[in-house]
Amino acid sequence: MISDKARPLLSLLIVEDDKMALNIIVRMVANEFPHCTIHSAENGIMGLELYQELTPDLVITDINMPGMGGIEMARGIRSIDVNARFIVMTAYNDKDLLDKFQEIGFCVYLLKPINFEELFAAIEKCGKR
Repeated sequence: MISDKARPLLSLLIVEDDKMALNIIVRMVANEFPHCTIHSAENGIMGLELYQELTPDLVITDINMPGMGGIEMARGIRSIDVNARFIVMTAYNDKDLLDKFQEIGFCVYLLKPINFEELFAAIEKCGKR
């Protein structure tokens, strides 16, 4: 068994425009993955800037956000890092949005309201290096 001190850290960037939802997601993920470094942003512009600065292992993002949405942000991140990994969250079960994100590439697509067991499983799956 690997000791907690030897366990590699995973860094996450969570991008969600609903501040209350963002706080809940950050708290729940921090409780489930105490060894993760978690960064958060309230829109795609902030998310892209943080990605450039921090290059996290995994981006968890909403699609529809003011200013810059998740799709546009993901395209910007892909132009910086072709290996970036995304978990997409949306309240909309829209095939066009899914198709646009598939062009960019994502690991898991989750519908809101978020089922935290599904989110945790997605982080486990997508966070593997």
